[in-house]
Amino acid sequence: MTQTERMVVGITGASGIVYGIRTLETLRELGIETHLVVSKAGELTRSHETAYTAEQLRSLADFYYPNGDLAAPIASGSFRTMGMIVVPCSVRTLSDIGHGVTGSLLPRAADVVLKERRRLVMLVRETPLHAGHIKSMLAVTEMGGIIAPPVPAFYTRPQSLEDIVDHTVGRALDLFGLDAGNFPRWGRELTEVPSETITAST
Repeated sequence: MTQTERMVVGITGASGIVYGIRTLETLRELGIETHLVVSKAGELTRSHETAYTAEQLRSLADFYYPNGDLAAPIASGSFRTMGMIVVPCSVRTLSDIGHGVTGSLLPRAADVVLKERRRLVMLVRETPLHAGHIKSMLAVTEMGGIIAPPVPAFYTRPQSLEDIVDHTVGRALDLFGLDAGNFPRWGRELTEVPSETITAST
């Protein structure tokens, strides 16, 4: 039997919900079944940063679960997925996951992914960082999660905000072995960097 490829997508209240929207769109393009959970703060960010209604955001996923639904399929390790991406990830959610606080569905789903030794990728969106933030990142990393801040790459010479978002989302999905095919890669699509550029930056 063919195993359905499923991805859990968590969206929190950190700024940058556009990353979550583009992730859902890209996973649909790749034919990956998506299971979405949005924190209460994530809904607030959606209303501030986009024109999307809650229903429009949820429609980008194949399945949606309220954050209080601890009986959802993604709360159980027996529900097989390829992993979870939290995009964007707030410091509050980072801290909950790093310290095993599972009082709502989003950190519970992440905890399940970690205990089942599946891939967890968290696009932590915060700056500057204090020691507590870094310790939480370390805790998640020691449990097998991957901290992947949405840091833009300029060697691709992006021409728009969409280019920057696509590159970040594409690199995050690389961590699951998924090729979004929507950004140029170093050494393949990109032309050689002019020598004067290298000299100027060294």
